[in-house]
Amino acid sequence: MEVLLFLIPVALGLGALGLVGFLWSLKSGQYDDLEGARWRILDDDDVARPDGEASR
Repeated sequence: MEVLLFLIPVALGLGALGLVGFLWSLKSGQYDDLEGARWRILDDDDVARPDGEASR
């Protein structure tokens, strides 16, 4: 039972750390463009333009 005195604060601390990380990711814009990643994977950047330069 004495181990609970150690494990409960550790569990609460890890939960708080996860919550802070999630809130940080929300504030930094990690979830702003959910559709863009799906379309960027289909964008073929390696295709050379007719003038010889890569598209990016």
